[in-house]
Amino acid sequence: MSISINAVKRDVKGTGASRRARRAGNVPGVVYGGAQAAVNLELNHKELFLQFRHEAFHASILDLILDGKKESVLLRDYQMHPVRNTIQHIDFQRVSANEKIHVRVPFHFLNEDTAPGVKLGGGIVAHIMTEAEVSCLPKDLPEFIEVNVGALELGDSVHLSQVNLPKGVEFVALAHGNDAAVAAIAKTRGGVSEDEAADAAIAADAAAESAAETAVDKEAE
Repeated sequence: MSISINAVKRDVKGTGASRRARRAGNVPGVVYGGAQAAVNLELNHKELFLQFRHEAFHASILDLILDGKKESVLLRDYQMHPVRNTIQHIDFQRVSANEKIHVRVPFHFLNEDTAPGVKLGGGIVAHIMTEAEVSCLPKDLPEFIEVNVGALELGDSVHLSQVNLPKGVEFVALAHGNDAAVAAIAKTRGGVSEDEAADAAIAADAAAESAAETAVDKEAE
């Protein structure tokens, strides 16, 4: 899905200029990166927010139409008003088709209700991670990554190395030797929350890894 956003150059800088832009219903911003200099922008808040509220806007290559010229960019940062839920400032980074990018991509969890640990064991699916940083070329960037938990029993977990990725995409953490747990099925207690279940799953996962390492060390002795 192609997402296009319109912007104009903003020649006047400073806090006062940004406030005037917001009062006029616009969002100050900047685009930077590549071989070009950073450019200050101004975007219509209503048009921008319609795109911003979609998940894909945060993990996709965007078409920035700046004064009639199109650039490929990524959303890199933004500031929200603490009360009004309006965008106060937004940053974009230019991308090159031939250079790998690092982007945080959300997880979509599949088959939670039918997992044996939930359906038969009475457990709860704990989302230990809701997103992860990936490395890929812009053309290979997925909008989301599917995590199938349908085969998990009570106490089981799924790690980054067990998640199927599209061709050309890799987890940054795995490249650094960190095979973190993404989700687990934890035993429920009265009124347990998903966050509490996630904490319990992380602790159980760490304990299992520690036990495995101890066993390996003993064999080595």
